[in-house]
Amino acid sequence: MSESFDYDLFVIGAGSGGVRAARMAASKGKKVAVAEERYLGGTCVNVGCVPKKLFVYASQFPESFHASAGFGWTVPQAPTFDWPTLRDNKTAEIVRLNGIYNSLIDNSGADLFDGRATIAGPQLVSVNGQTYRTRSILVATGGWPYIPEFPGSELAISSNEMFFLDELPEKAVVVGGGYIAVEFAGILNGLGVETHLVYRGPHLLKSFDRQMSDKIQQGMIDKGVHIHLNTEISQIVQADGGLSVGLDNQADMTAGLVLYATGRVANTANLGLETTNVALANNGAIVVDEHFATAEPSIYALGDVIDRIQLTPVAIQEAMVLVDHLFGEAVAEIDYKGIPTAVFCQPELGTVGLSEEQARAEYEDIDVYVSDFKPMMQTLGGGSDRITMKLIVDSATDRVVGCHMVGEHAAEVIQGMGIALKAGATKAHFDATVGIHPSAAEEFVTMRDKSR
Repeated sequence: MSESFDYDLFVIGAGSGGVRAARMAASKGKKVAVAEERYLGGTCVNVGCVPKKLFVYASQFPESFHASAGFGWTVPQAPTFDWPTLRDNKTAEIVRLNGIYNSLIDNSGADLFDGRATIAGPQLVSVNGQTYRTRSILVATGGWPYIPEFPGSELAISSNEMFFLDELPEKAVVVGGGYIAVEFAGILNGLGVETHLVYRGPHLLKSFDRQMSDKIQQGMIDKGVHIHLNTEISQIVQADGGLSVGLDNQADMTAGLVLYATGRVANTANLGLETTNVALANNGAIVVDEHFATAEPSIYALGDVIDRIQLTPVAIQEAMVLVDHLFGEAVAEIDYKGIPTAVFCQPELGTVGLSEEQARAEYEDIDVYVSDFKPMMQTLGGGSDRITMKLIVDSATDRVVGCHMVGEHAAEVIQGMGIALKAGATKAHFDATVGIHPSAAEEFVTMRDKSR
């Protein structure tokens, strides 16, 4: 490295993508720095997937207590829930994970700066009053919750604040129709909060398979969530002991909390990008090419800040591709097709490949297989849950191009299906596979009758 550069790579943002890139680059003998102004691990570890999943687990216990009676268990007194215990235990676990990320960076040999880094030029980064020269800059600053401005919008909170509430409200309004909204609606409902989900569109989870999102919507209603579709909030005002929420097509509603889960935007404001040739899309996301290079030759970006697929494992994969491009063989690639994902709503959704709607648009002829049944746990447990499974097959090649599941353990089951679809499995492969009995997952290899 030339004496005129302090670093080969300066990473802004210590989330999953940034940390992986820093570690990989440092392992190749490069001089690397990482700067983080908030918390190590980024959105996922601190105010995203990890604490959210812990809250989902907590919210599912009431159904387990109820189901246990049919299996001979007697709970001497009604279970009670203590929000501060869950909140503080969750925070302790996140602090533990922050420490692990700190160790990962330290052990890699990269320098860690605790402070807000800004770009002072194509190869200059300023942090904590010092400016450093670096061959390359990686922007991995993630996303940030977006709350639109309207009368009283400052009274609403985002998903960030949900993890640190002083107390749970008796009644809550969740605004949005995407995965964050449906997940928090399920969490609040399961923890005993009267929950109203308000969405301006006609269907929840509109980017997913319609039949499956309809199943989720019905499952949420069956569990007690009040869903208000084609509805918008006009204003929020402070009211006696809470908030009054104005709705455009029905009577005002009072609640103790209004959560806006209406999406996330790229975290690019006040980063100093105007000192470079980096181009931004209309939504503020950084524009990059297939190697994550921006319009400024020395600056790269990946993860949620480029707004391709906002998933932690995707950011990690992008980081490995970038480091290989910068410091390795330059052969690694990322395939954005067929990425399995889950929504930890209640009931849970797992999905990989194309929705039925996407498949009909892409293929001339498809076969659709659907199975809907009551899970074995409910036969004695007495709950209302059902499981729905769906396979979408390209008729011409017999290849399975979409696999979807709504119900318990959907994420666990679909991970394996993701491997099958990545390998190009056909419906004949599924049919030739022996099922595990008794399990819900065996239904994927016993579906023989086309639904349509």
